[in-house]
Amino acid sequence: MTTKVVKYVGRTTDFKGKTLWEIVGSLKNFGVGRLIVRQMFQRYPEPTYMKIVKVETCPDEERRRVRVWVEKTFRGRKLPQIAEIYRTSYKPDYQLISKDDESKFLESTSSKHNLSEVVLPNSIEMPPLMKRFIVRDHEKKGLETLKEFVMPLSYKSSPNRVKRIAKGDEKPTVQFTMGLGKPASPSLYEGVPLDQ
Repeated sequence: MTTKVVKYVGRTTDFKGKTLWEIVGSLKNFGVGRLIVRQMFQRYPEPTYMKIVKVETCPDEERRRVRVWVEKTFRGRKLPQIAEIYRTSYKPDYQLISKDDESKFLESTSSKHNLSEVVLPNSIEMPPLMKRFIVRDHEKKGLETLKEFVMPLSYKSSPNRVKRIAKGDEKPTVQFTMGLGKPASPSLYEGVPLDQ
């Protein structure tokens, strides 16, 4: 008896669901007032869902895209502004919440999930090699050596951001440090001075 070998060709995907057009196109009044979820956001422990507010169809050449405006609840926090879904509406990653399960999602508000505010730092210490270059450069030029070796941090902006960046001298709730952390192969770093 021979065994068959199956070889898959093409890209793999983690999407599980339907496109927004498939969902809203089959609902009365295009699903206004109904709740949908995006499967990729279900990885978070806090509830993430969207309530359809308005739907606008697009010309056929738009390849199954649709404009949908939603009230978005991301990771347990309701975002203050209405969000538009257009660029990702063609992805088969949306699921309609049944009317029986809608109450479970609507009841899960920020107060029910102990969501403490996360404040990210606005600066971080410089990497060790950069410190050495700066000290050497300042010594060559006869400049005064820096007392603090810090550089500003930059974060990617996102409408889904649930963390805020510290303002001025505000103390962040999360700290980032320069270092190796716990290396996968500690033997590679034996004899290397890590404190410089």
